[in-house]
Amino acid sequence: MAKINEEMKTLLNEVPICVFATADENGIPNAVPIHYSKIMDDSKIMLVDNFMKKTLHNINTNPNVSISVWKGKTGYQFKGRASVETSGANFDLGKEMVLKNNPKGNPKGVVIIDIDSIYITSPGPEAGNKVK
Repeated sequence: MAKINEEMKTLLNEVPICVFATADENGIPNAVPIHYSKIMDDSKIMLVDNFMKKTLHNINTNPNVSISVWKGKTGYQFKGRASVETSGANFDLGKEMVLKNNPKGNPKGVVIIDIDSIYITSPGPEAGNKVK
């Protein structure tokens, strides 16, 4: 299992938007911008569902997902399996994140991604390499 290191955590915490990619049962891709995210631990990332439609359908039929994040010339792709939660402590945390910034927000749920691999997307000779 891949571990999110301190450099990656800093990057994830600094960027305002990440790209969340899913694919449906036929392999048709879908990528969406996500504003609200949180690192849960060294191998889990939470994303808040405010507007997901196709994304939720895709997760329910194919839980393999990817998150891409970058700033300047530093970037990573996190791959793993997603699950959706619409109640409980994680949902409450996600809802709090949204309402703090947008009191009229209405989050529908959170997506928890268990990261199993991380790839370098920074330009250069390491691009595409799996982080060990």
